[in-house]
Amino acid sequence: MPRPSGRDSGLAGRNAARMDGDAVFSGVVRLSGWLILVLMGGLIGVLAWGGAQAWAAFGPGFAWTAVWNPVSGHFGAAAPVFGSLATTVLALLFAVPLAFGIAFWLVEMAPAAVAGPIGMAVQLLAAVPSIIFGMWGFFVIVPLMARHVQPWANHTLGHVPVLGGLFHGAPYGTGLLTGGLVLAVMVTPFVCAVMRDVFVAMPPQIRESAFGLGATRWEVMRSVILPWSRPALVGGIMLGMGRALGETMAVTFVIGNANRIGWSLFAPGNTIASLIALEFPESPAGSLKLSSLLALGFILMVISFVTLACSRLLLRRGGVG
Repeated sequence: MPRPSGRDSGLAGRNAARMDGDAVFSGVVRLSGWLILVLMGGLIGVLAWGGAQAWAAFGPGFAWTAVWNPVSGHFGAAAPVFGSLATTVLALLFAVPLAFGIAFWLVEMAPAAVAGPIGMAVQLLAAVPSIIFGMWGFFVIVPLMARHVQPWANHTLGHVPVLGGLFHGAPYGTGLLTGGLVLAVMVTPFVCAVMRDVFVAMPPQIRESAFGLGATRWEVMRSVILPWSRPALVGGIMLGMGRALGETMAVTFVIGNANRIGWSLFAPGNTIASLIALEFPESPAGSLKLSSLLALGFILMVISFVTLACSRLLLRRGGVG
């Protein structure tokens, strides 16, 4: 029987090493995928286990009780949940149209010499720490709201039936609307970056065909660009929503930090993240207050999961995903 040559042995060795490398790479990638599930399960488990004492003490009513009184030991999640949802909705109402306008202008209308620096400025704005936004909001937005916006809105719209209730309140400058404005400034760069990348990635033949048929820029944007980029736009909005829901320090500076539900846009409030940041250091280990804060964290994760599921459902109904 002939012996294998040196060349054949070398090829066999390289093939064996290649197979070993593929096996190692496959194992590392598979482990990385499972590690994400383990980390997510660990986060949920810690919050669920830590909040079990609060759920046992207050039952399901913890989720819709608006009382938060550490002195009497009564805790409820309704006020911070309302504040988180209200500020997030307000932030998206301001941020999404602004981000869309900036992205569309940079891609479709702005000269290249102008689009480059402004696009870089938008990216740099996304890198600013959140506490800087909070300090800026406290020293700029809060005085502006207290001296000009709130008195004007209360005097002009405060007497309008139904609508006037949204503008009542003392002109302190802090409140839900101020928190929503600061969050909008923080969220806009993220949403704008996603929208800009989507518009740039769109094949130019699609736009040129619409313009060739006589469509105006508004018609191209409404009937061509928006339908084509809808999945990515929804993803960008969900990214901004996640950032707004979990923001802590910037909101803490400007929202007023009052644990109550106020239906006025100028009423002080609180969010889940800001309440946890403020009261977590003062909560002894094993206390009912600490358990209530962990239960709030669990509720915040549930809200995030629900919003993500709703976005996926909307995409599937649109024929994507």
